[in-house]
Amino acid sequence: MSRIGKLPITIPAGVEVKVSDENVVSVKGALGELTQKIDPAIEVAVEDGTINVNRTGETKSQKSMHGLYRSLVNNMVEGVSKGYEVKLELVGVGYRAEVLPDNVLDLVLGFAHHTYIQLPQEVKVEAVSDKRSNPIVTLKSHDKQLIGQVAAKIRSFRKPEPYKGKGIKFVGEVLRRKAGKAAGK
Repeated sequence: MSRIGKLPITIPAGVEVKVSDENVVSVKGALGELTQKIDPAIEVAVEDGTINVNRTGETKSQKSMHGLYRSLVNNMVEGVSKGYEVKLELVGVGYRAEVLPDNVLDLVLGFAHHTYIQLPQEVKVEAVSDKRSNPIVTLKSHDKQLIGQVAAKIRSFRKPEPYKGKGIKFVGEVLRRKAGKAAGK
C-alpha cells in the first residue's frame, strides 16, 4: 500500500468537494475552484469530512498513480483553502521588476530590451523593490501546478549563474558556487 496514497485528506471548513461519475474531482473554496480528472483505476470517496483515495488493483501503474492522485487532490484542497505563494529574487546590477496593468510583469534583466510576461488571471503578482536589497517578485495563486509553471517560466529568462550568482532565483534557494580562474593557479 502506498504510504502517501493511504493517508486520508481532511476537508477544511468552507471547502466543497464533489466527485462526478466520470471520476472528475471538483474542489471549491474561498480562493477559487479547481477540477482534476482522475484515472479510472483510482477511486475517490468523500465521506464524513474526509477524502479517501483507493486503487482498484495491484498493478505497478495503479500503485504508482495511487500516491500521485492523492497528492494532486490534497494540493487542490489546500490551494482553495489557504493558497500558495512563491517568491523570486532578482540578483544583479540594474535588475528590476514592475507590474503593469492587465497582469503583465515587466522585467529588466540586463538585456538590451525589457522582458514582458503576460500572467494568467489566476496568478496575482506583486513586485517589491527598494534601494538596499534585491527586487522580489511575489506570486500568489490557488493552483499549485500553475504557480509553479509560471515561476519556472520567469526563472528561465535568466537562470542564476554559478560564478557571481546573478540571475533570478527562488527566495531561500542555495546556489552551488564555483571558484573563478584564479582558483586554478
